[in-house]
Amino acid sequence: MTSSPLRVAVVGAGPAGIFTADILTRQNRDVQVDLFERLPVPYGLVRYGVAPDHPRIKAIIDALQEALGSGTIRLIAGVDVGVDLPLDALRTVYDAVVISTGADDDAPLSVPGVDLPGSFGASAFVSWYDAHPDAPQDWPLDAEQVAVIGAGNVALDVARMLAKHATDLLPTEIPDHVHAGLAASRVTDVHLFARRGPAEAAFSPLELRELGEVPDVDVVVDPADMVFDRSSDALLAASRQRRIVAKTVVAWSERDPATMRASRRIHLHFMQAPVRIDGDAHVASLTLERTRHRANGTVEGTGELVSYPVGQVYRAIGYASSAVPGAPFDALRRRIPHEKGRVLDADGSVVSGLYVSGWIKRGPVGLIGSTKSDSLETVTRLMEDAEAHADAGGRPDPLPGLLDRHGLTGIGWDGWLRVDRRERELGDERGRERIKIFSREEMSAVARAESTVRA
Repeated sequence: MTSSPLRVAVVGAGPAGIFTADILTRQNRDVQVDLFERLPVPYGLVRYGVAPDHPRIKAIIDALQEALGSGTIRLIAGVDVGVDLPLDALRTVYDAVVISTGADDDAPLSVPGVDLPGSFGASAFVSWYDAHPDAPQDWPLDAEQVAVIGAGNVALDVARMLAKHATDLLPTEIPDHVHAGLAASRVTDVHLFARRGPAEAAFSPLELRELGEVPDVDVVVDPADMVFDRSSDALLAASRQRRIVAKTVVAWSERDPATMRASRRIHLHFMQAPVRIDGDAHVASLTLERTRHRANGTVEGTGELVSYPVGQVYRAIGYASSAVPGAPFDALRRRIPHEKGRVLDADGSVVSGLYVSGWIKRGPVGLIGSTKSDSLETVTRLMEDAEAHADAGGRPDPLPGLLDRHGLTGIGWDGWLRVDRRERELGDERGRERIKIFSREEMSAVARAESTVRA
């Protein structure tokens, strides 16, 4: 008798979901993987979280495309698990379900005034300039002075996109409405604030160097902010990347202000922590407290306050995951509780057949290498459990009946290829590699014209 394959549903077609699905299909035993994605297209934050002027970073799509195009993973896009399709419905018909929905929200900043108009989470701005189908088509860039709070690469991306001239983005994949919004921008000065010093910043050397190469934009650094202590020296001694970052920032601080003649500026401020966002009906200024190093490597406030007259504030202090209806969720840590990938319930007990991988598992840290290792850990536990249960793999193909019972029609792999082809055609018409389709309806229409996953 021929045994049926192990049936696994993976929820989320970003890097973590695709890596998890790919690793599963490479197991020695027969495994069928169905990959569910709420958007009409795959790739998650690689498509909708990377600045459009970073084409080499987006090259990771090529690897993801190869995995998805291998024919061993069945893509069902345009189906929102937990909304269109209950999670329990998947768990009933699949041998295992892996949640890999990533992080789609901003970590909270608990300061007075954070909810004022003109105060934004970085993820919302990133979604707009990356033409996410759920993002608004208009973005108010009506302030000359703006603030970005954060000391990571997302903060650098936001600062660079705010300061960069729209004409310099024309070779990228941005659609017309994003270009028009950036072209109408009144921004002249972007102030980026980090609560610790240059040695502690989480910038990558490449991202930081690119900041200094933006045409007609000067990077301004106050020499007084170049603060290093014993713990900073230890960090620098242990990390070549941190040494490069610190050296770059120190070099910028030593520039003669008289040589800076660009029409726009990015100011990097260190050792300043946000205290409040001021304004009546709209953001009018940002107040920060100067900090100093403590012996243990952290920082503390000095009591000295400084205020900047900015009309917008962008919070780029990290991403956060959202709950998946029907799955356990730690609302404080913004993660699904787990034990090496096995989901745990509120009592700390393992939820049979339910697993988690990616940022919703470990938090929004780490790059592609970390994501692969994380996915491997989850798959290892899943396969251990599958081998331990005699009935694992005993169910027939669950997908047709599942979609039929819930009145759903998903978008398959060749539907994404149709969208990909159309975006490249739009780019060819303008001498560009591609121009994104930003409307969910248009994306779905293009994708469904030739390909759907039907019951």
